[in-house]
Amino acid sequence: MIQWVLASSSPRRRELLKLLLPDFEVLASDVDEVIQPGEWPEALVKRLAHEKALAVQRCRPAACIIGADTSVVCELDILGKPASAEEAKSMLWRLSGRTHQVLTGVCLLHRETCLVECSTTDVTFCSLSEQEIERYLKSGEPFDKAGAYATQGLGARFVERIDGCHFNVVGLPVSRVYQMMKRLELEVPWKQSS
Repeated sequence: MIQWVLASSSPRRRELLKLLLPDFEVLASDVDEVIQPGEWPEALVKRLAHEKALAVQRCRPAACIIGADTSVVCELDILGKPASAEEAKSMLWRLSGRTHQVLTGVCLLHRETCLVECSTTDVTFCSLSEQEIERYLKSGEPFDKAGAYATQGLGARFVERIDGCHFNVVGLPVSRVYQMMKRLELEVPWKQSS
């Protein structure tokens, strides 16, 4: 029986992975999420997902490791987690009334076998007012989220449309991960998690 390990401390990814696996270990990696000069968004999320899985594989060499990394991208600029209220405000103004992309890189690593893929979802925001942005900032939600928002939280009120996998926006494209598991011929249990 395969031991599954999620290489992430994200509570959102943990909840989403429960849709596929009733039992897995969570073991966060300590990978530095720095963007390399000239690195494209898709290359970034795929590289970081792979590095996270590799870091955890050192502790669990026989396990099947799932690594993931999510970025919000607007006009090819990567919007990470805001370091300040001003940066969060700037990001939200930039996303207001526009369509941007959320990319999640996923790595499945089992012994010497490795699959790394990227899932992209288009997210369209309605136009935001100064007051809405200020209220959202006061909620505290934007500060530990890439792009300064969360669709599974108060930020949902700003999302006009999602084209693609919603789970991808939250942090783990569940269907893509399942298809990757099948391609690696890994047994995916059908028992619901509790």
